[in-house]
Amino acid sequence: MRLSYVYIVTGRSDTLYTGVTSILEKRAAQHKQKAVDGFSKRYNLTLLLYYEVHGDIRAAIAREKQIKGWTRAKKIALVESVNPHWRDLSEDL
Repeated sequence: MRLSYVYIVTGRSDTLYTGVTSILEKRAAQHKQKAVDGFSKRYNLTLLLYYEVHGDIRAAIAREKQIKGWTRAKKIALVESVNPHWRDLSEDL
């Protein structure tokens, strides 16, 4: 079984981005290095604030869509429920 991760990143712009990946360490490094063109590179989103593990990619994608539909306040509450100081969790990977 391959694990999948739903994650939230941010940067100096305070924009929150929710994504899904099967290799969290690699994806976090890509955010830091701005290696992939797109939204997260444009907004300099380099800090991994939150992630959750799923055993099924379909469940992870459904959860990603659910979180993306939330208000900013609800996303912040989710982050702060496990990471109240907004520490970069990629340092622990």
